[in-house]
Amino acid sequence: MFLFPQESKVITEKLVSEEKTLSIYNLIVEGGLGGQIIIGLLFILLTVGLYIYFERFLAIKSATKIDENFMNQIRDFVSNGKLEAADTLCKSKNTPTSRLISKGINRIGKPLEDINTAIETAGKLEVYQLEKNVSVLATIAGAAPMIGFLGTVIGMIVAIHEIANAGGQIDIKMLSDGLYTAMTTTVAGLIVGIIAYITYNHLVVKTNKVVYQMEAKSVEFLDLLNEPV
Repeated sequence: MFLFPQESKVITEKLVSEEKTLSIYNLIVEGGLGGQIIIGLLFILLTVGLYIYFERFLAIKSATKIDENFMNQIRDFVSNGKLEAADTLCKSKNTPTSRLISKGINRIGKPLEDINTAIETAGKLEVYQLEKNVSVLATIAGAAPMIGFLGTVIGMIVAIHEIANAGGQIDIKMLSDGLYTAMTTTVAGLIVGIIAYITYNHLVVKTNKVVYQMEAKSVEFLDLLNEPV
């Protein structure tokens, strides 16, 4: 069948366009078994990282919520000797800061140094709870790019193996599996690593904010105990 030059040009452009179009799914499928395993592992790491981030983010956000009049109420209760009411107020708030103040209230009557030590110990436990599993994000941020580079090495080994078996006749299609594995795993590893790195640092900043809040309220409480009766 004879085609006019214009029709031939359109068909050629269409074929070229189709050849240049490649979905992420195709990249993964054509990357070979090694690439698929690496991508699957990275996907699991990404899922775990995102779960930890959102779980910790909500927990830390909840920990930052504290009534602005909380310390004023504590001051009034302590000044009037209503320690039980002050402790009940702390327990009703159920935040890291309120738990520290509660620990101090329960130590009232003992030396100020003992109260300070008790608050510091409780504060360390609260920080530990806030940072729970956050270190896993740091591990993912460091491990994901290395796993991606492992896929790169595997892909290059596959490509070199194909070259060695080609008998001197190198065909780019023959090398495609190895090259797809090398490129897709590298990109995937970097993406997962970047996401984990950003979310980790964001949680660190949010945690530090809670720590500073606990320290400020603890100092305010100790100053309250030092006030002359």
